[in-house]
This record gives sequence, C-alpha cells and structure tokens, in this order.
Amino acid sequence: LLSTSVLFLSTKCSLPPPHSSPSLVSLYWLSSACDGDIPKPLNKPQTIISKLQVGQSSPHHPSPTQAPVNIRLIPNAGGATYTESVRKKSDLRPFTICFEEVNPFNLENRIRVGFRREAEMKLQIEDVTVYFPYDHIYPEQYAYIVELKRALDAKGHCLLEMPTGTGKTIALLSLITSYALCKPSNPVKLLYCTRTVHEMEKTLAELKVLHAYQVRNLGPSARILAIGLSSRKNLCINPTVVSAESRDSVDAACRKLTASWVRALAIENANIPTCPFYEKYEKAGSEAVLPPGVYTLQDLRAYGKEKGWCPYFLARHMVQFANVVVYSYQYLLDPKVAAIISREMQRESVVVFDEAHNIDNVCIEALSVSVRTQTLDGAVRNISRMTQEINRYFSKTFDMMGRFKETDASRLRAEYNRLVDGLALRGNLPITDAWLSNPALPDDILKEAVPGNIRRAEHFLSVLRRLVQYLRGRLETENVEKESPVSFVASVNSQAGIDQKMLRFCYERLHSLMMTLEITDTDEFLHIQTICDFATLLGTYTRGFSIIIEPYDERMPHIPDPILQLSCHDASLAIKPVFERFQTVVITSGTLSPIDLYPRLLNFNPVVTRSFTMSLTRDCICPMVLTRGSDQLPVSTKYDMRSDPGVARNYGKLLLEMVSVVPDGVVCFFVSYSYMDAIVNTWNEIGILKDIMQHKLVFIETQDVVETTLALDNYRKACDCGRGAVFFSVARGKVAEGIDFDRHYGRLVIMFGVPFQYTLSKILLARMEYLRDTFQIKEGDFLTFDALRQAAQCVGRVIRSKADYGMMIFADKRYSRHDKRSKLPGWILSHLRDAHLNLSTDMAVHIAREFLRKMAQPYDKTGSSGRKTLLSQQDIEKISDDTATDMLF
Repeated sequence: LLSTSVLFLSTKCSLPPPHSSPSLVSLYWLSSACDGDIPKPLNKPQTIISKLQVGQSSPHHPSPTQAPVNIRLIPNAGGATYTESVRKKSDLRPFTICFEEVNPFNLENRIRVGFRREAEMKLQIEDVTVYFPYDHIYPEQYAYIVELKRALDAKGHCLLEMPTGTGKTIALLSLITSYALCKPSNPVKLLYCTRTVHEMEKTLAELKVLHAYQVRNLGPSARILAIGLSSRKNLCINPTVVSAESRDSVDAACRKLTASWVRALAIENANIPTCPFYEKYEKAGSEAVLPPGVYTLQDLRAYGKEKGWCPYFLARHMVQFANVVVYSYQYLLDPKVAAIISREMQRESVVVFDEAHNIDNVCIEALSVSVRTQTLDGAVRNISRMTQEINRYFSKTFDMMGRFKETDASRLRAEYNRLVDGLALRGNLPITDAWLSNPALPDDILKEAVPGNIRRAEHFLSVLRRLVQYLRGRLETENVEKESPVSFVASVNSQAGIDQKMLRFCYERLHSLMMTLEITDTDEFLHIQTICDFATLLGTYTRGFSIIIEPYDERMPHIPDPILQLSCHDASLAIKPVFERFQTVVITSGTLSPIDLYPRLLNFNPVVTRSFTMSLTRDCICPMVLTRGSDQLPVSTKYDMRSDPGVARNYGKLLLEMVSVVPDGVVCFFVSYSYMDAIVNTWNEIGILKDIMQHKLVFIETQDVVETTLALDNYRKACDCGRGAVFFSVARGKVAEGIDFDRHYGRLVIMFGVPFQYTLSKILLARMEYLRDTFQIKEGDFLTFDALRQAAQCVGRVIRSKADYGMMIFADKRYSRHDKRSKLPGWILSHLRDAHLNLSTDMAVHIAREFLRKMAQPYDKTGSSGRKTLLSQQDIEKISDDTATDMLF
C-alpha cells in the first residue's frame, strides 16, 4: 500500500535474477481502490516492501523465494520527461518497471519503477557518446552539455548559470560520466560538491538512474563506484556513538573507541570498550572494499550493518578508488578538512561546485576565526588540563593494569625528536588518529623543523598561556579597533614575546601534543583549537585579512559582548589550491548573475562562461516589481523608510490582497529577522494579521532549527489539505538557501525589500575596502550584486520544474531602477515585462488573477507548435550543435 493508491503486479510475472537482462512488466494505479481520494503524484523517492515472492532462483540469493520484493518508486523530477500528475480517478496510468539490483549485497530484490518510457537517449557530441537516461532533453540541457564538454576538452575551468528546474544535475552527471567512459585511457574522476546532505542524496539518486541506463547499454564495463561522503554523525551505525547531540561530540565519542592507543590498551584489558564495527572492518583488511555501484549515505549504512563494518571509515578508504565522490564544499575548501579527506585526489579530476552562488562567502568563512571571552575561558581550562597530563607523565604513575608507565615520559621525548625533523611525518598517522589538519601551512613549510622554543610541551603551553592573556587584554578595549596582520603580529611579539614563526606552527604543535597525550575527547578542546587556528592563520598570511575588535554589537550597544575577529576578505585564498590542483573546476548555479563578477572575486580565468535561459511553451513565471501601495505611497525597506507605518500598512495590505486571490502556499521573505519581527508585530496591532489568517494559516521561520522544521512540516500539511498557508522567512536564512517550495507549496513568493547586508558592519566595510583596492570592485557594485543574488535565490524557490508555475513580487521601489534590476538572472529578466515594472497593489492583484486564469488552461508541453522545448533523439540528430544552442537565444 502506498499513499492512497494500490500497486498491482500480476502474480504470473516472474522477476529475473539480478544479473540477467532487464525484464519489463506493466504496473497500474488502481484508482477504484482509493475510496474517493485522488492519488498524489510522487515528489520524492519512496520505498515499499511488498509480500510478493520472487519466482526465480539466483546464485546470489540463496533463498530468493523467501525475500520480499523491494519496490522503489522514483519520480522524474530531474529529467526532461516530467509527466503530468495522476489527477483523474478514472485514469489507469501504466508505469514501466525493470529489475535492478541497487545493492548486490542486499538480500532484497529491488525493482525500479519510473514514470519514463522505455526509450532513452544517446547524444553524439563530437567524439563522446553521452548517455542521457530520459527520452527527451531540454534545449538548455543540450547546450549546457556542449559547453561543459568544451571546458573538459580544454582542461580548464568554467562558469555556467543554468535556470532552476531545468535538469542541471543530470546534464552534468551524464556528460562527465560518459566522458570518462569514452576515454578509458585517461579516466576522469568526478568530485561533486554540494551544500547540504539533502542535495547530496538527490544527486546520488539521479546518478543511480543514469548508471543503470549505462550498464544496460554497455554491460559490466560501464560499472563505476560512486559514493557519498559525510560526517560520522550521518554515517555512524554504532548506537552509543551516534546518539551524541552535536557533530563534534560524535567525532569525540568515535575517537574514544577507535584511537590507536585505546585499541592497544583494549588488547590487554578486555574491559576497555572499543567499536565492534571498526574492529571488524580492520580485521577484514584488504577485503573491506565496496563493490561497484552507486551508494547513498543510507546505502552505506545498510551495507555497513550487513557486513558489520564501519561505513564511515570504509567510505573514507574507498574515496581514493571511487569514480564519483559526492561530498560537502568544506571537504575541498576548508584546508583543515581538505588536507585529511581530499589529499589523495588525482589531478585528472573534475570538480563541480553545485549551487555555487555563495561560494565566495564559503571560502571566506573557511579562513575566518572569531574569539570571544568564552573562547579564552575555555582555552585556559584546556591548557590547565594538558599541563596536568604532562606533570602526571613525569611523575610516578601506574596504568590501568597496575604497571609503572615508563613509556609516558619517553613519548614526550620521542615527540620532541620528531618535531626537530619536521611536521610532514604526521602523514603516516593511522586513519583513526588523523585530526583536523593545518588551516594554512603549505607542504614546504611542513618539512621545516618546529621552532625550538615550542618543541618542549611545557614551553609550548607557556606560549599559549601568554597568547591567551594577550588576547584577553585586547578584548578589554572600549572602542572598535582594526589592525592588519603585520601590525598585530608585531604587537604580539613585543608584548607577549611570541614571534611570527611560533604563531605559524601553533595548530600543528597542538595536534602533535594532543596525540602524544592521547587525548580522545576532542570536543572538550574546541576552544584551544580555535586559538591555535587563529594563531596559525595570523602567522601565515600578511594580506587579505584584518583583525577587528568590537566591544559590543552596534545593533545592541547596551549589551557588552566583546569579540576579536580575524576576518578573511579574499575568497581566492581558499579556492586557489583547488584551481591549481585540479584540471577542471565547474562553478554552476541558477543565480550567478552578474556572472562576470565571479572570476574577479575568485581570481581565476574560466575558459567557458555562459548563462542559459529557460525554454518554455508558456510563461509559467510571472515576476512583478511593486513600487507603490494601494494609496500610491512608495514602499521600500530603505533605512529612512523602514519605520514608516505607511510602508508596513501597505506591505500588509499587499499580502492580504494576495492571499485572497492566490491558492495554496504563499512564501514571504524579509530582509532580516529584526525587520520581520517588527513588521509582523505591526500587522498584529492593526489587525491585518488576523485578516490574513481568515484566508490562510501563518507560519514563521525562527533562528531555532527545530522550531523552523516543525513550522515547515505544518505549512506543507496545510497546503496538502487545501487550507493554504503563508510562510514568513528571512533572506540569507536556512529556508532561503535549502528549501524548495515547488508545486502547490509555493504559488507566490513576495520579497519584501532589497536584502542588503548590514552596511555598517566593520567586517563588511573592511572587505569592500580590500575588494576596491585589490580587484577594483566598487563598494556599490558589490553590495548590489550580493543583495540581488540573495533576492534571486529567494524567489527562485518557487519554480523547481518546467511543469511548475508561480509568481514573484519584488516589493520595493528600488527594483524599478535599471542598475538594480539588471543584476537579476537572465531567466527572470526574460519574463519581466515593462508593464510589470512599476505596479501598485491593485495592479499586481489584477495581474495575478489573469496569470492564474491562464495557468489553468491546458498547454502543449513539447512545444511542437513553434519553438520546441523538448527535444527527442530524432530532433537532436537533425540539428547541429550550433542550432541546438541557438534555440535558447
């Protein structure tokens, strides 16, 4: 039983064994069994376990007749053949299923059920045959594949802006995997970077469909290994470890069971706990490998449970052998993580940063450090504990077996000798002992000897005490201070006696000491890690950084909250090693406009730069710029108008009018949490909020993740049941970046204001000064670029496929200015008519009514009348590459 519909499979059908040729069977919705309910379309993969028995035996399945059939329903969300939802009770819509073993070591037989027809596509792009797993392709997908191949052939980097909902992911995967299959002598490895775990799982689900198609056409030679890699918290299957609250706590709990010294003690004392999954993985030795296939995080956990192996360390080990690796941005951009996870990746790799519109901010955050009073207090506690450990090592102590620990002091002496030889030897550490790597040091510096005055453990801790004391004194300032790294290092040297080279080696020296002291609860030492991270970055970089000390937040000056920030201003510092190391880096998103600013921000020269528009047979996107309320007064979130009650009233009346016209879900984005709180409070006082709730329920995003998740779930329930709902969110928040409001969950999105950053922020001012002096980027240009990409990201949440439709209202008079509006992506501007540029509330309501009436009419999905929006295999064969590309422009 699935949802309100029943799946029927003829009992006379027998399924083939896992490795035979695919067998096709018909499957139907039985609408008569729905008891009056209309079946819902699938919007995400769903799995059901049926009690149907398998009729054939297989050597891989000793008792197949006892195994349930695992039927996995996969919607066609990312492909070109997005089919119409099953909405008629009398409709018996056939599906096509074919047997596929997703995990050959799972004793469940798996059947893939898809909306697609049996035909799939092979695209001949010059010397590469591209296997595309759907029977139609969008023109922009085809053009995207052609441009991406140009970049791969040139072995250079590229910037590609692809409209949202046009199958960017499957186009990328199809071209790059097919490219590797066509050039076996020089195989290409794909490193696919995503922002969230949800996006990672969606990418791997697409890759499963593609891989199955390639294997069906090319046989076993097309088999690849593709894995998703995430943190221990997302992969661990040990219940005592994964139950910890935070990611750092899970990491520490794992180290307590798997560290080399813990396992060595457990050999002598059976009472010392270890991880049974890691022990079995280690015992398997060279046999602990993943067979070819595509493995999501869930697949890795299931495989680990079946084998009794640790899926996290298994995935870490298999990364260097995999053809495709899907993981987080930080695994390549954060040097502390990249040096551990990605150091084995070969140069012949293609790196893809998907949804990369904020990649410059990710790079900056990876190299920025904040120090507060609480950080210094925690660092003092960490130093005290390490001092106690060292003193204990030099005193007469006994181990857990009652024997005198003669090796403790000798371990410190051995560490001293190793530090004389250089830090590069840490590369030989066991995988379980490898901690976060150095945030900045290049390989040539790691070969140097550690400065003599921090080689001895007690001397190093003395240096850390002086550094913490110095930073505490700097935090006691009553004025905002800004310094360059050179000036700050000189001040540290003169007042604390710590020179630049000592600072540079702090992070590595701390790691070495914690290893020597056999400290496993690393989550308790996060504060001293932050201090050493700060010190190493400070001692390494002389340009591209500023030290900014603020005694309080300017928005709340009455609350003392001193903070010292080492702020990175140059995004190119973090991504430069990626550009230099790998032959092709693809930066792609739906909102990269203006696209010419990214090469300047990231300091690289792309061989291909392209922005694609969306080919549509109907205008399913309706952007509007609202500049006035019903009373003809201008609306804006400019600072001098923000507190105007007339603006708040007009914004409220706009929303009230729209919720009375627009069905299902409406999403509103505000420029900040404080502004959202203020305006919602105003609406409540004047009664507008009560009137809105007469039409739809209201849900609000908060800064608490649990509360926001609950609000989103209830919002979707309200939309599903037909009640309709309004969701209040904030630009730059979690919802604006990672949540889709497709179909009936988002028929209208309103952007209240222009989401500029807080322009009085000292960090922002310092960054803009650096960009102006270094890259000749004007302050106004950068602020507008940043605000408009955030606005585009917000409104883009409402359209997630070509079969979808929705309206976008930019509610601020500043959007009517060409210098602001022109920074929006081309696929939005192409639908923004001149008649929709300077609207009042009543005009916007009239346009909304007309748009919704138009969307209710049937339309031609393939675009056969006039310009085609779905290309078949025959269409592709008839036209040249240039013709297909020109169809977009």
